[in-house]
Formats: sequence, C-alpha cells, structure tokens
Amino acid sequence: MGLSALLPEGAALLSLLGTALALNLAPGADVTFAIASGLRGGPRAGLAAAAGVSAGCLVHVALTAMGVAAALSAAPTALTALRWAGAAYLAVLAVRAWREAGAAGPAGEGAASFAGAFRRGALTNVLNPKVALFVLAFLPQFADPARGPVWAQLLALGGVFAFTGFVVTGAYGVAAGAARARLAAHGRLLGRLSALVFAGLAARLAVG
Repeated sequence: MGLSALLPEGAALLSLLGTALALNLAPGADVTFAIASGLRGGPRAGLAAAAGVSAGCLVHVALTAMGVAAALSAAPTALTALRWAGAAYLAVLAVRAWREAGAAGPAGEGAASFAGAFRRGALTNVLNPKVALFVLAFLPQFADPARGPVWAQLLALGGVFAFTGFVVTGAYGVAAGAARARLAAHGRLLGRLSALVFAGLAARLAVG
C-alpha cells in the first residue's frame, strides 16, 4: 500500500496541510526553540534544532499509532512527570547557554554543533506532553478505516505534519542563525538572549 493510499484526498488533505502550516507558522514553543538555537549556534544549529523537533514529533506520532499516548493521557501523574522533566531539561539548557555566553568571545565561540542542536530539539519535543496530547487529538480526525489500517494512516499523517513543521520551523531557525552571523560582535549578548528564551520555555512548560 503506497503513501498516497494512506492519506486523505481533496479537501481533507488540504485541510490537514493548511492546519499544519497555520499551527507551525504561529511562533509556539518549537519555533521559539529553533530561533533560540539559531541565535546561539548559527543557521546550521537552527536547522538542526528544527530537524530534532520534527524527529521528536514523529516519536509522538509513533506512540499515538501504538495507543501509548491514549494511555498516558488517562494517567495525569505520568503527564505531570513528563512535563516537569521537560521543564528541567530546558532549565539545564538555559544555564548552560548562559555560562557558554559568558565564556564566548566577540565572534561567538562555542556555537552549538549540528548533532547537539538536533538532540536538544528532539528531547525538548519528546518531553513536552502538550505535543503528545495534540497529536492524539488532531491526527485521528483525518484517519478513515476504509482506507486501510488506522495505525499506518496515523504514521503517514504524522509524517506529513512533521515535514511541514520542519520546513516552517527550519526557516525560522535559519533566519535567526543568519541574523546571528550579522551580529557576531554581540555573541555574548545573543548567547544570553538564547539562555533567557530557554528559561522562558522551561517556565511555560512547568506552569502547564
């Protein structure tokens, strides 16, 4: 069974794409993280963070297809623990970015590596229970048992959603990285700005 057979047709597909683009264009947590990563490490880091975010989204999609997300949503304690784990991870990133900014020279040494930015983006997304709940509520609306196995459709739908997210979030991250290159003399300031953004994301996730 090909990918096209697992996706909705016509207006339903356009609705999926339009909704996905609208959601990703809005400066939410994923976009903010990619921007902060771009400011901290340049265009490659911004793009890598976006790729990591999309990979994390695919983890949530896979869990939804397996029914794990539904079980988690019925266990408030597990969701709370996941939320606090994500907030703690972002807080660690904030502290690390602040310290690295203090040690960076005017050209912004210590830029994040591609692999490191990807890993941080993926973990940040995976540890955000809001993404899991959104995927659980959003994707099944576009599945139809008449087209084949629902789990396979969810994976296909999730792939489309993650790809649109990567394109939009990556554009934000690259643009922020390009701005960093033009403001290289202010590397310390940009690093600390990124640290504050990470801290803000941690606080936002912690308060739910």
